[in-house]
Amino acid sequence: MGACSTARRWMLVFAAPLLLNCGGGGSGGGSGGASGENEIGPTDTTAPQVTLTAPVNLAIDLTGTLALGAVATDNIAVTRVEFEVDGLGAGTDDTAPFAASVNTAEYAAGQHVVRARARDAAGNVSAWSAATVKFGGSTSVPAGFTKNERFISGLSQATALAQAPDGRLFIAEQGGAVRVYKAGGLLLQPFVRLAVDASGERGLIGLTLHPNFPATPHVFAHYTVNAGAAGATHNRISRFTAQGDEAMASSELVLVELPPLSAATNHNGGALHFGADGKLYVGVGENADPSKSQDLRSPLGKLLRFNDDGSIPADNPFFAAQQGLARAVWAYGLRNPFSFAVQPLTGRIHINDAGANTWEEINVGVAGANFGWPGSEGPDNVGAGIAAPLFAYRHSDAAPPGSGPGGFFTGFAIAGGTFYPATGVFPAPYHSNYFFADFGRRFIGRLDPANGNAAYAFASISDAPVDMRVGIDGALLVLGRAGVTRISSP
Repeated sequence: MGACSTARRWMLVFAAPLLLNCGGGGSGGGSGGASGENEIGPTDTTAPQVTLTAPVNLAIDLTGTLALGAVATDNIAVTRVEFEVDGLGAGTDDTAPFAASVNTAEYAAGQHVVRARARDAAGNVSAWSAATVKFGGSTSVPAGFTKNERFISGLSQATALAQAPDGRLFIAEQGGAVRVYKAGGLLLQPFVRLAVDASGERGLIGLTLHPNFPATPHVFAHYTVNAGAAGATHNRISRFTAQGDEAMASSELVLVELPPLSAATNHNGGALHFGADGKLYVGVGENADPSKSQDLRSPLGKLLRFNDDGSIPADNPFFAAQQGLARAVWAYGLRNPFSFAVQPLTGRIHINDAGANTWEEINVGVAGANFGWPGSEGPDNVGAGIAAPLFAYRHSDAAPPGSGPGGFFTGFAIAGGTFYPATGVFPAPYHSNYFFADFGRRFIGRLDPANGNAAYAFASISDAPVDMRVGIDGALLVLGRAGVTRISSP
């Protein structure tokens, strides 16, 4: 192939001039001269640079059509700028000035992250340039999603949700009933009705199914026993054997008796789930005694880990150093872990710890971790040996609003969390995201691990959320105190 053809090919690929002599006569033109016929140009490895210019960081109450803009430079030439909102494509532009637009009404009101990045002809891409902003309006679910707030109604003070492989939903009510949703309706006869102390935050506070259910037909419950004259009021973990849609008579097997409760009726925790390791994890609050959270002799203020028969695994991090029930401690320094979630396959655990004065937090569960309560809350006072939260949001706006950890998210009690699986009916950017809810502000947010665990507003509901699951059909099921909201992407 001649030098001129080589030059044209190189120019088409890299969009840069190649200094070759295409003539037949000069010193480089003949076949015997230094013609450069076998030469190619240098490889372009320099990435472009981009700056998002619109919207500006921390812009608030954005409504209507939002103009997006960016400036980009490259050592040769920028060929395209891509825009995203919350990890979803929001348009591209091939020529400067680079611009796109989005309709804010297609996104849930609240925090969003707008990004831009540039490409050149060699395939080099810039880092993302981003702005965290707040969309106004009243949109409660993104475009392309449906929300049914009456998917299940008629519940009374619901606290926890589990789903069987056959589609049945098992729902705990604080007053002691485990309800079953089957074939489009809530069965009148409960799976079981327990005698509980339901004062304050006590009662039936946790529910899960054996990972091999229904082949292993065990249902696990975490509830408050009103012992009366027989002994002190305390929380208990029991196992029931299912026979059809009801528990077999007298099938309760008490697995764990937690310590006596104080006069305080709050901070009981509640959630229990099986990990990918087949062990039973239980969130236990500090019963309004913060000193218990750091006391490794006490199971209060902890995430506990058991075998499915209630025995304590010998590989728990403090098994050798402690005695009795304290050997079940898997992680500590928690205030009120009412809800947590286990990611399918990976076994990753996110612990939602309801805060005190300033912060709500999501912690990554690690064996032996100390999450700092009461010495630290959220990102404050995180010293040596303390595991900082993955994400935390404030009870009130920072100054200026949107700045600092949590951005524009504000709330009062994180309650409910679930991982979306790696596949499903939601669009691909939602896969493997972590969804979390706030009981007080009634919003649902999502953490995006593909973009540094950035947090985005996803939805809002009218009921106060307490638990979440991704259903076997790929829809997001949000348990409120009175019913279940179903959010799906058709």
